[in-house]
This record gives sequence, structure tokens and C-alpha cells, in this order.
Amino acid sequence: MSVGRPQIYLEHVRMDLIKLKESIVKHEGKRLKPYKDTVGKLTIGVGRNLDDVGITYDECDYMLNNDIQRVFREARGQDWWDAVSDNDARSRAMVELLFNVGGATLAKFKHALAALRNRDYGRAADEFLDSLWAKQVGARAITITKMIRNGTD
Repeated sequence: MSVGRPQIYLEHVRMDLIKLKESIVKHEGKRLKPYKDTVGKLTIGVGRNLDDVGITYDECDYMLNNDIQRVFREARGQDWWDAVSDNDARSRAMVELLFNVGGATLAKFKHALAALRNRDYGRAADEFLDSLWAKQVGARAITITKMIRNGTD
């Protein structure tokens, strides 16, 4: 084993972590979207069995943080962003809405987004509430639209 290489100690056994990871990736493969493995288990990454192992709370938080950063970057590129960026509650509401429905679906809320661009927050909230999305998510829609309407939690 070369000096300075990452090592792991398991039950007093020293091993080269880089070689171990390379071998596991070589044999398991690396997939960034869920798939069914050879015995039908839902799997992702490098052999992570989601059916039996799942993910840890730390992994869940790590993914959430990455997803929030991705959605925030997407929100900042939208033509409605200037209308909400100076208000914490409104900007959070719109990032959460984008997180929830995705960009393609949010773009279909043409009247709500037009009202938002015009800083007509009451009308924007009403337009979001008058949608299938609001019926599907219930209390979440009430919370988000209240934040858009009032600029407060």
C-alpha cells in the first residue's frame, strides 16, 4: 500500500480504500437513476439497495441541500425572480413551488407568473390557488400562496 493513500480499518484489518472503491464500482457499476438489480431490488448509485437499505438521514439532508441549490439556481434565472427576490417569504415560496412542480409545470401558470412579474401578489396567489396543483397539495398551497400574497410566513 502506498503512503498517503486513504485507508479504512475494519476489525483491525487495514485496506486500501481507493482500490476497494475502484473494484466495487467496476463490478457494481455506477447509475445515477434508480434501476432494478438482477434480483429485482430498487437500486441506485453503486449498488445501493433502496428496498432493503434505503438512505440515512444525513444522506437525505445532503440530497435535499443539493436539490435546493439546484432549484434556487433555476429560480434565479426566471423572469419573475426580480419580483420576489427582495422578500424572504416570497422568494422561499417560489423556490418551494418550483421544487414541488418543476420548471416545465410552473411555466404553465402563465396568469400567475404574469401577475407575479407585475408585483400583483394577491392576483398571483389567487391564480395559483385556482389550479389543479392547489387541489392536489391542499394545505401546502394555502401556505405557499399566503407567503406570496402577504410577503410573510
